[in-house]
Amino acid sequence: MNKGELIDKVANDLGFTKVEAKKVVESVLENISDCMAGGEAVRLVGFGTFGVRKREARMARNPRTGEKISIQAMNVPFFKAGKELKEKVK
Repeated sequence: MNKGELIDKVANDLGFTKVEAKKVVESVLENISDCMAGGEAVRLVGFGTFGVRKREARMARNPRTGEKISIQAMNVPFFKAGKELKEKVK
């Protein structure tokens, strides 16, 4: 399912127009993104947790040249599925 299909599903399930459903979906995604950008986790009980982890700086190797390169520390997003979601997917 892509974003457009999700918008269609929300519109059908809630009786919204596609424009209204698009605003709802985009608002939810924007708020999750804003929280994560601020380093805050978003916990949706029964679904899962969206968060940010710090990946430490490390040395890597360019596979073409074999040259060692330094990769800077960075923040990376993650999602950890909740218990109910894991059970539903099984």
